[in-house]
Amino acid sequence: MERKDFLNSIIGFTAMNRLSTFKNYTDNLSEQDQEMPVLFIGHGSPMNAIEENEFSLGWKEVAKTIPKPKAILCISAHWETNGTFVTAMERPKTIHDFGGFPKALFDVNYPAPGSKWLAEETKQIVTTTKVGLSESWGLDHGSWSVLKHLYPAADVPVIELSLDYTKDTQYHYNLAKQLAGLRKKGVLIIGSGNMVHNFNFARFDTGGLSAFGLDWAIEANHDFKKLIMENDYQSLVNFKQYSKAFQLSAPTADHYLPMIYAIALRGKNEKVSFFNDKVVGGSFSMTSVKIERA
Repeated sequence: MERKDFLNSIIGFTAMNRLSTFKNYTDNLSEQDQEMPVLFIGHGSPMNAIEENEFSLGWKEVAKTIPKPKAILCISAHWETNGTFVTAMERPKTIHDFGGFPKALFDVNYPAPGSKWLAEETKQIVTTTKVGLSESWGLDHGSWSVLKHLYPAADVPVIELSLDYTKDTQYHYNLAKQLAGLRKKGVLIIGSGNMVHNFNFARFDTGGLSAFGLDWAIEANHDFKKLIMENDYQSLVNFKQYSKAFQLSAPTADHYLPMIYAIALRGKNEKVSFFNDKVVGGSFSMTSVKIERA
């Protein structure tokens, strides 16, 4: 083969390869008729990852009621950053970001693939801030402890979106609204935290968190659900001004903000339902939310 013919064949191959890659990319992003639901999961103790209990069973049951996603975007309470980032590696590592638990929990590996196309798409659709691509994080327990029960085969690509700890609740609500288009592209968006989460009042027994709630925690859990049903997002965004119970429920915003991402994505005429609706350990709400077309 002459040098010119050889170069032309290489150029042709490269062009075809790029076209194939572009086609795969656009196929992944193609819209579908059915819009994916949105979930907020009260994830609670990391031990829920390896236990068969009412909460992990609730996660398994809700997975049966929704279409299998093309990919998952998870907003976890356990990834806070200065700025906004998404994971962009091909194989995110399983992060064991806790201590004092049995070895069996540290042995858990959730080998779901990452999704570069979703990371890039998220970066493009968020216009109010720069979204960085992280190759150093992975999947923390806010993600994998829940996903292990939702999709035990780990066959759905997953990326995480970080929480910018320098920004207020309204900023996160506004950012979340920009993610809505992903739902029509087969992306399941999950916020993972706890509506009520205050370690200062935690009560434990020999089996872990005790099965009861303090009065203010029960009040906050009830009122959060009421405001979500009424789509009163302003009260939810300005929760610190709502009641003393709300102030106690989220002394820091990390576990509360993933719920804000979920309620911000509620579309017109969408219905809301609750599952795993229970306060445990005195001051932790496991209440979870499903948002879907009526």
